[in-house]
Amino acid sequence: MSDSAKTSNTRRIINLAIGDALVFLIFAIIGRQSHGEPVGPSALLQILRTAAPFALGWFLVAPFVGAYRRGLETQPRAMALRTTIAWILSWPVALFLRWLLSGFTDFPPLSFALITLVFNLVVLLVWRWLYALTRSMRKS
Repeated sequence: MSDSAKTSNTRRIINLAIGDALVFLIFAIIGRQSHGEPVGPSALLQILRTAAPFALGWFLVAPFVGAYRRGLETQPRAMALRTTIAWILSWPVALFLRWLLSGFTDFPPLSFALITLVFNLVVLLVWRWLYALTRSMRKS
């Protein structure tokens, strides 16, 4: 692989990872706001703490199921499929990490688990599909 191809591949992975991290920050902000918890700049550490188990679950699992595989960035349908598989496999890990980081005291109710599954899946799909669509249009 040439140096420019390596740089391009690294940039692609970084772009995807930043976008993915933003998804979990958005989830944390919306969730905190819906529960009447602070979400302003002074609550940044709490927002990061809320998002951390979900992002960590994603970043621990998603690379191993091909969510960052080269070639997906220009194939919207393949990106959507791989994203779906990655989040469905990451979701229980994220919930476990949330429970673990809460000191084994805050096991989420089923409604929270399902909202987490659906909301993050939809936002990950929309953002990653649009990324792949945009990249595929540039390639043409």
